[in-house]
Amino acid sequence: MTLAEFKFIWYMEYSHRMWGRLVGLAYILPAAYFWRKGWLRRGMKGRVLGLCGLVCFQGLLGWYMVKSGLEEKPDSHDIPRVSQYRLAAHLGSALVLYCASLWTSLSLLLPRHRLPETRQLLRLRRFAHGAAGLVFLTALSGAFVAGLDAGLVYNSFPKMGDSWIPEDLLAFSPVLRNVFENPTMVQFDHRVLGVTSVTAITVLYFLSRRIPLPGRTRMAAVTLLALAYTQVALGISTLLTYVPTPLAATHQAGSLALLSGALWLLSELRRVAK
Repeated sequence: MTLAEFKFIWYMEYSHRMWGRLVGLAYILPAAYFWRKGWLRRGMKGRVLGLCGLVCFQGLLGWYMVKSGLEEKPDSHDIPRVSQYRLAAHLGSALVLYCASLWTSLSLLLPRHRLPETRQLLRLRRFAHGAAGLVFLTALSGAFVAGLDAGLVYNSFPKMGDSWIPEDLLAFSPVLRNVFENPTMVQFDHRVLGVTSVTAITVLYFLSRRIPLPGRTRMAAVTLLALAYTQVALGISTLLTYVPTPLAATHQAGSLALLSGALWLLSELRRVAK
């Protein structure tokens, strides 16, 4: 690693830390002010406490993740690496915090639709929850791809090299290690999750077309479908071009946009309390 490369990493890490602290202040200071002014209802107080707690937990996980990069590893002496497990935990915590924040915002800003509780709507709502869960899981699996540089193992699509299922898929022992530590399996899982997610979202869109829904809800379904196919295109492009950092970062941002679209649709389909 050259001095210039080290400086780039250092400034990126420093900026990330400072930005994280600013985010923490952006949550905690207004929350304390609104609480003192009595502007928060009882239910909202619980949400605010939960969000502030998640912010603090996220900072703690970030420190714990970075700490793993300072430990000596027998298989990596030249490049310091953080644990892919801690990276996934840090990303997962960030996604939970983001989802909770966005869901709270949507609950406050968007009026709920009084939709007839038909069997078709219930099925659509359940399917939307499943699709959102798949999107979340796919985004989380991206942390293992990044942590293991799994995007550089097989740079072809749709096949992995010359086969659909590579020979080194289960190279590690015991077998369960492959899911989290074998770059080939990690990339394979991310591909499968991505294809499954976009398939589920496509089915979800066509299910929504069979039900009379408000215009804003239909817009959410169309937006989610467009985001899903855009994200797939970004993922394939990132893979085929050997993971250039700008494109990889765009793909990561796309996962957050896709998750946002899924939450928006779920918000539109919420059941109105009687």
